[in-house]
Amino acid sequence: MTRWAALVLTVATASACGHMPVRIESHMLAGQTSDLTRHVASSPERFIIAAVDNGGAGFPGHAGSTPRGYDAVAAYGPTPRAREVMRSLEHDYGLREVNAWPIQPLHMYCAVLEVPGDADRAALLGALSHDRRIRLTQPLQTFATRTESYNDPYVGLQRGFRQMDVGGAQQWSRGEGVRVAVIDTGADTEHPDLRGAVVVAENLVDSDERQFRRDRHGTEIVGVIAAVANNHIGIVGIAPASRIMVFKACWQLRPDADAARCNSYTLARALAAAFDAHAQVVNLSIAGPADPLLRDLITAGLRRGIVIVGAAAAADQAENSSFLDEAGVIEVADAQTRELSSAVLNAPGREILTLLPGGRYDFASGVSLATAQVTGVVALVLAKRPGLSPAAVYRLLRDTSVHPSHFAHGRDRVDACAAVVATVDRGACRSEAALEARPDRHRVKPVAWH
Repeated sequence: MTRWAALVLTVATASACGHMPVRIESHMLAGQTSDLTRHVASSPERFIIAAVDNGGAGFPGHAGSTPRGYDAVAAYGPTPRAREVMRSLEHDYGLREVNAWPIQPLHMYCAVLEVPGDADRAALLGALSHDRRIRLTQPLQTFATRTESYNDPYVGLQRGFRQMDVGGAQQWSRGEGVRVAVIDTGADTEHPDLRGAVVVAENLVDSDERQFRRDRHGTEIVGVIAAVANNHIGIVGIAPASRIMVFKACWQLRPDADAARCNSYTLARALAAAFDAHAQVVNLSIAGPADPLLRDLITAGLRRGIVIVGAAAAADQAENSSFLDEAGVIEVADAQTRELSSAVLNAPGREILTLLPGGRYDFASGVSLATAQVTGVVALVLAKRPGLSPAAVYRLLRDTSVHPSHFAHGRDRVDACAAVVATVDRGACRSEAALEARPDRHRVKPVAWH
């Protein structure tokens, strides 16, 4: 048995036997511990924990050892009486000891026991609970640390993912079931890192299905929001458990570039289709002038409670009207651009690793990517609080934004973890952003970092 296997088993079983700390040892018999770790993953329901009195000092032995493998080093071990009782329990109930250890602070001798294959564990535990020889009996329960890890090979390159502490947020939410409409170009719905993520794909421009899947900009946006997590492929989306609906309202101008065009008609059709499909969030990584038809549709969507996230106008166009310049729309800027309105939210938008058609990946930059990242965070929030109004979502993202001192221009930036934690009333985030945030801007309880 490896040292790590001994550590994991000792910590898990110590927690089950009274939640008392036990000195970690690596002297358990390799065969017995590997037997436990091998079988627990496939059939944890076949194991229980039982403890008996161990009131006196037994023969010397390691606390992390088993009575069948003690050496003569440590001072505290099982008493002969405790060993005898445990053996009699094994015999009387058909149990098999897999591992056992003495717990000095509790004066108990505790064992992991395998239940006979034909026995009902619940009934057996009920019988054991009435056996006067036993001090404690319970199922062998499974626990996990409250951290997030990913097997997606490029996640370490996702700069915006790290800066917004999306990993911290995904401990609480992955956007489960939230319906996100992406109104853009088409997208590569067959990309390996989008498998199962896109539930609706509608072309409101033409009937060219092949081109729909070749479109770059929409693929990039969808990838940022919903690339599948922990599939051993590529990257992780901000809200990988959301349900993406792609409505193609824009057509790509060149095969090797992101530039695309839309018009009032195609955008209006797409907005209406998104509303009819019961979208909860609409992503509009699109720029353009004020438009009465689109204004009315956007207003209607907001009245329905649909959160609309759009790209803020560029700094040199900020004085001109935008079709997204409507009260209630969440406008997003690249956090490294020149200061815009204080009402605009900011997110990373430089060198964001995302998807390209044909199963490829590349870095992309711009307010479109920043917008998609905020859309993903909105999906994380709505998965926990689906009844939040667009105005409430905006206030939540604004009030939990962080002010990292090292970041260019000192712009407040959306923090995914802080926003989600605020919806579940749990502990603090352990993010780089949270550690650098001003305390008065971060509504999470401070903790001591270890």
